[in-house]
Amino acid sequence: MSGLNKGIHKVELAVKWDPSPAGQPPTDLDLVAAAYPATDPYGDPDYVVHFDSRSPDGTISLNRDSLDGRGFGWDEVMTLELHRLDRRYARVVAGVVIQQRPARRTFAGVLNPAVRLREGYTVLAEDDFGRVLGATAATVAEFVRDADGEWTFRPGIRGYDTDPAGFARVMGAPHGS
Repeated sequence: MSGLNKGIHKVELAVKWDPSPAGQPPTDLDLVAAAYPATDPYGDPDYVVHFDSRSPDGTISLNRDSLDGRGFGWDEVMTLELHRLDRRYARVVAGVVIQQRPARRTFAGVLNPAVRLREGYTVLAEDDFGRVLGATAATVAEFVRDADGEWTFRPGIRGYDTDPAGFARVMGAPHGS
């Protein structure tokens, strides 16, 4: 290592929400992460990890998946082992998307949503999606590899009005796009 900065190594991304009221369609939030190559860090992702998938090398994986928010504590949990990610990747973007079946739903219609990112016992960020209530999806973290090869964390919630497939295409766009 050429610098003294240890960088971010292994991150746990978690989301939780309360189940829909009786008689209402279930609410389903999904964690999503995308890895971008150093050759085009704001272009198309090399791969996207979501429910029923993991990264080809096993460095990003979904450990817990919920279809309705009826879990105990954090309903969905994803692990990002950035320190193991191949050097060809320069950027990882993580987010949360609301499934839009059977009805359209924004964060305003989700009961008590929350997201947390932590490395070990250190909480890097927590949020309740209050700044993006009209959105159907939101990026919640960006990790960028620096010149020394270490990962840095860029916090911030950015909302989108799109379906899950559309979110996977736009989540890595530069801010202001």
